[in-house]
Amino acid sequence: MDGLSRDVIVPKDLDFKEIPQRLASDTRYMPFFKDCIGAIDGTHITVIVPEENQMRYRGRKGIPTTNVLAVCDFDLLFTYVLTGWEGSAHDSRIFLDAIGDPKLKFPNPPEGDII
Repeated sequence: MDGLSRDVIVPKDLDFKEIPQRLASDTRYMPFFKDCIGAIDGTHITVIVPEENQMRYRGRKGIPTTNVLAVCDFDLLFTYVLTGWEGSAHDSRIFLDAIGDPKLKFPNPPEGDII
């Protein structure tokens, strides 16, 4: 993982103690999302790789891609980005690796909370 996503893109509140103002002030969302720390999704970005690696990076659309995992907070700011996975890797495999490897510094809620 590159230094930008590991060292620069980090949550504002590392302990996740603050409830985002957008949630706290809206009764439609507050009861349901008060313990939520953000939204997570993946995307595929087209890449050029050496011919011997193209099969690993070939996704379901038939072109070489890299699978990128991103997390945003409620202010729509990135709090985590994991890049470099080949396009054929499933999103759940990437997510499980991110939360299971402390070196990847995934933004986990405080102990006792559920991801």
